[in-house]
Amino acid sequence: MASSTVVEVDIRGSLPKVASGKVRDLFAVDEQTLLFIASDRISAYDVVMENGIPGKGALLTQMSVYWFQYLKDHIPTLQTHFISRSLPKALESLERPLYEALEPRSMQVKRLEIVPIESIVRGYITGSAWSEYKKSGTVHGINLPNGLVEGQKLPTPLWTPSTKAEAGAKDENISPQRARALISDEKVAADVERLSLEIYLVAAARAEEVGIILADTKFEFGLDRANGNAVVLVDEVLTPDSSRFWPRNTWEAHLGKAQPSFDKQFLRDWLTSNGLKGKEGVTVPADIVEQTAQKYKEACEMLTGKKA
Repeated sequence: MASSTVVEVDIRGSLPKVASGKVRDLFAVDEQTLLFIASDRISAYDVVMENGIPGKGALLTQMSVYWFQYLKDHIPTLQTHFISRSLPKALESLERPLYEALEPRSMQVKRLEIVPIESIVRGYITGSAWSEYKKSGTVHGINLPNGLVEGQKLPTPLWTPSTKAEAGAKDENISPQRARALISDEKVAADVERLSLEIYLVAAARAEEVGIILADTKFEFGLDRANGNAVVLVDEVLTPDSSRFWPRNTWEAHLGKAQPSFDKQFLRDWLTSNGLKGKEGVTVPADIVEQTAQKYKEACEMLTGKKA
């Protein structure tokens, strides 16, 4: 799969499409189950690039499945939406090359009601959090000590949610108080915050073991109404699309400036330096595609311990 790029997912009408996101296409297997298929599309600054990153969807799926299993082992009470990596029977009639192309980028998951926020945890100050801090000394409305520098480790990881924008719109950073109001259920909001911070700490410790800093990451959660309104970890998890991964051995030398990374920050930097930040219709040059693919592959292999 690394030699080909899947930008448009086509399952020949085998299942009804439920939704199409920046990266994933969702299909209904039945009333309780969805098929997630990760394309090779890549977005930055809430805009999807015209071309994709070869093999990226398979890498994201491999990493997500690894983390769903790892997190369950380390947080036994955690519930996730992951069911299996197998393709449903409805796709068995597809021609063999297409079936084999879809298999490594697919997973079956529980169909749940989605909590209407992006649940972000920040352990280090960077990106939009750094921009806000420079202006007001706050991050998502949370007051922070004076004198922090870009890339610095925060005194404690922060739950810093954002809105969950409709397709084509941009997510908006919001305060924890506003997120709780959007969720509109005190217990659900408390569980989302608690689980986000707990997952971050477990994942950050694992990343440290292999020389990676988990600077920040985004989670999504669903509600299992049939199981006492349980809060369930959904979507992808702890991938280079949803996280900032930095090399541990160069972090200190880059305090106060941009950090090298194992994620799409490389693409973001290229867009910014070429005046293309937030612009539609951008085709990423072959050398940037190749280097971004290599960053994703490195992160996957280091964190999972398996060849990508």
